Amino acid sequence: PKGYDRESFAGKTAHKLDQERLAELTGFIERGLKESNVPGTSLAIIQDGKVIYSGGFGVRELGKPEPVDGDTLYMVASNSKGLSTLMLAKLVDEGKLSWDDPVTKVMPGFKLGDINTTAQVKVEHLVCACTGLPRQDMEWILEYGAYTPESSMELLGTMQPTSDFGDLFQYSNVLAAAGGYVGGYVAYPESPLGEAYDRAMQDRVFDPLGMKSTTFDYGVALGNGNVASPHSVDVNGEPAVALMEVNYAAIPVRPAGAAWSSVNDMLKYVAMELSGGVLANGERYISQQPLFERRKSKVDVGEDHYYGMGLMVDESFGTPVVHHGGDMIGFHSDMMWLPDHNVGAVVLTNGDPGWLIRSGFRRKLLEVLFDGKPEADAALAANSKNYLSSMAVEYELLAVPADAKQTAELAGLYRNDALGEIRV
Repeated sequence: PKGYDRESFAGKTAHKLDQERLAELTGFIERGLKESNVPGTSLAIIQDGKVIYSGGFGVRELGKPEPVDGDTLYMVASNSKGLSTLMLAKLVDEGKLSWDDPVTKVMPGFKLGDINTTAQVKVEHLVCACTGLPRQDMEWILEYGAYTPESSMELLGTMQPTSDFGDLFQYSNVLAAAGGYVGGYVAYPESPLGEAYDRAMQDRVFDPLGMKSTTFDYGVALGNGNVASPHSVDVNGEPAVALMEVNYAAIPVRPAGAAWSSVNDMLKYVAMELSGGVLANGERYISQQPLFERRKSKVDVGEDHYYGMGLMVDESFGTPVVHHGGDMIGFHSDMMWLPDHNVGAVVLTNGDPGWLIRSGFRRKLLEVLFDGKPEADAALAANSKNYLSSMAVEYELLAVPADAKQTAELAGLYRNDALGEIRV
């Protein structure tokens, strides 16, 4: 707005997060649960190589007493992308591929909608949200029961970019999934795509970083004794346990969003990013060049905010914040770190309004670190109120139960060539 100067923390030194400042951050989460009706949130924070906070607020499931904590598993959804591009960076570090390699060089069967576009696609284009490919999520969401990693790759052959490379931020889960599967194929070309990807992630990311609870196996995750249930808003506008079925849709495109993890496991990843590729024991895990290449700007998301490769960088307040969010039904998360100040955090939530908490926390962390203007709490309260009131307006339009005469007139089956069938 005219006359407004955005607050800047450029040149400032971050405060140590002592007990008083930690109390401000944990209080933000506690207030957020009450204002947004999110059942549970886990939080972990690292500063100068030390975990200074790990814990939980609220419960794993409404109506049950078990609390969430630092080891509680959640779907981290699109935070899987940064983990997948780390696996690709390891392959670059090993000399098995290059970011500039044409995808058809490393996976000859790869294709987009026409031969000319296919020939232009490099490995980096799969994971940069800069290739101009439209989102097209409905195919894999509605038809996931019939999808496999192989068929999700075939789906790309029906898609064409709607803008030139680098012109427009367009977020494609299917293309990002292809990035992970290409990495798996390079690492283990004789294995099926899903198996190759899972194995590459295990031996190049999860095992070296000590992420012992992180998995793409839903059976293992849901069978864990400490796992959060997803929550959404029910037909009366109240928080309730959500159906898990649609979250299974991420499995065929799992490099883009199907990982399960805890804040303690995810913080090990953040710690490695902050150390520039060095593990806690002092061992170098990955060279800086392929690691940091993922943070370079590939396409603008907004002013002072850009997308790299599976990672976003926000410079809105004068100091870079590397981050990425994750969203599936009932699960909303964020990981973030300030490379110039050696501080990072992970926020995992088990309620659909959880995006309000996770996005607001980035601003709150900056306020606490740099004595910024106190804006985050008021914004969270206002955004929560607006979200819940807008939902209430929508629910007023519903007739529950539905009118029997009207429902009797509905067809029982609807079919679309691209999206498959819906049965009522």
